[in-house]
Amino acid sequence: MNILLWLIFIPLSTVAVLIFCKDRRQYRVTSAFGMGLQLLFSAYLVFRYTEERNAGNAEPMAFMYSYRWFDAFNISFMTGIDAISLSLVVLTSIVAFTGILVSWRMEKLPKEFFISLITLAMGVFGFFITIDLFTMFLFYELAVIPMYLLIGIWGSGRKEYSAMKLTLMLMGASALLLVGILGLYVYSSPDVNILSFSIYDIASADIPLEAQRFFFPLVFVGFGVLGALFPLHTWSPDGHSSAPTAVSMLHAGVLMKMGGYGCLRVAMFLLPEAAKEMAWFFIILTTISIVYGAFGAIVQKDLKYINAYSSVSHCGLVLFAMLMMNQTAVNGSVLQMISHGLMTALFFALIGMIYERTHTRDIRFMGGLMKIMPFLGVCYMIAGFASLGLPGLSGFVAEMNVFVGAFMHTDKFHRTATIIAVASIVITAVYILRVVGTLLLGPLRDGHEFETGDARWYERWANILLIASIAAIGIAPLWLSDALIRSIQPIIQKLQ
Repeated sequence: MNILLWLIFIPLSTVAVLIFCKDRRQYRVTSAFGMGLQLLFSAYLVFRYTEERNAGNAEPMAFMYSYRWFDAFNISFMTGIDAISLSLVVLTSIVAFTGILVSWRMEKLPKEFFISLITLAMGVFGFFITIDLFTMFLFYELAVIPMYLLIGIWGSGRKEYSAMKLTLMLMGASALLLVGILGLYVYSSPDVNILSFSIYDIASADIPLEAQRFFFPLVFVGFGVLGALFPLHTWSPDGHSSAPTAVSMLHAGVLMKMGGYGCLRVAMFLLPEAAKEMAWFFIILTTISIVYGAFGAIVQKDLKYINAYSSVSHCGLVLFAMLMMNQTAVNGSVLQMISHGLMTALFFALIGMIYERTHTRDIRFMGGLMKIMPFLGVCYMIAGFASLGLPGLSGFVAEMNVFVGAFMHTDKFHRTATIIAVASIVITAVYILRVVGTLLLGPLRDGHEFETGDARWYERWANILLIASIAAIGIAPLWLSDALIRSIQPIIQKLQ
């Protein structure tokens, strides 16, 4: 069996075992074991990928595999990874495993919750390793659909409204994607008998500029909705606020990264001429996303909404950077996806833990929490510093690449957009430091009723794993950045 198929087989097997489990302890242990095994396998995959590349494998992707399963339309289950997709696979493994840990005390329908959560993660894994557009679209749907159940059943607040809004907007995006994918399929070859959904077959095709102009906005916006592209981002804050903790972690940590990955791997790589023509328009939208998200976070009082609008701003940086179309900026775009995935998962995990102890997410009624939950307080500070780009943490490395790459353009339009985007750092510092000061420092507010003390053992391990990953990228970024360069170069060559 191809090594990449284990990324689908492990979560699928975990779900199968969960079906036959009988009590809450078995649900927890089985889920943690399955996702822990997936994390270890992802680490092993990094080792194997490094060996493969050091051996001089000339294939565009490592571990390529193809199984023809619908001959009439030349649809294959085709897999392969490069450094971009591999880094996102590892990110997904970390967030999924820590999401299981923070859900250790799930009491409402725990079996169904863990099955839905792992099915969502399986869809994300499949999306990142497939190089057949039709199969990629199927995994996209597999990842999105469980979100409706996870928010609608296990969420809080206006959960039905949030679940329906998220699902309808992402289904609308799916409709755009489906039209764009079918268009790419039709133009994949001048011979109707050898049409293909393979990304690399389509990349080698000569798609007319008129067709690119029509299909590029469909594909970019279709994926961009999932990446919180302004003004189609409104599903994200509501979805975050109503979702249970682990679902918020996967939602912001990896699901939104599918949008950025799709924009880069499909829209820009396969439709480069239209991307160059239309980049200016989407640069304007992403610049608005960056600033609007940061200002939106400033005025919020709910911790989840603060982080949700912060995610809109940071995901705006992902799309903004890739639209700059040079090596440094696109490298920064991928680094930003990974960095934001880790730090926003940490944020939402901590918010869930704090809410469980204080029974509120309103910062107006909280204060002095560092005195009674110092471990969680320190973790929250680290997450905040990573978000505002403190050197030594992953956020600094990603944002430096984004802004330096963007400023390499010498024309007034690109430099003006870059300066506006850079200004978001100051806005981010304002709301992060305000929340840290209000939430953690100062005297305890009256009315606190704490059920428990500081973090439990499984919560500590989840936080430690996320913080260690953030620090590893921030302290020694070259091991990741250098690996990304080879995978980004073919995309940049198409965009030059």
